[in-house]
Amino acid sequence: MSMGAYDEDEHERREAKAAAVDTDFDDERVEYRGKLEYDSGESAEALLDQFKQMKSQ
Repeated sequence: MSMGAYDEDEHERREAKAAAVDTDFDDERVEYRGKLEYDSGESAEALLDQFKQMKSQ
């Protein structure tokens, strides 16, 4: 078979391989327990002022 020739068997093999779904992975949900805290820091106005100052430099 010359290079670039159409190979129907190879096409079907690749098609089947691409269509197969791998279900071997572990898809259990992991439950995390703990506490999450956000430190918002400065007010929105102070952050906007800081941004304007940085932008003007």
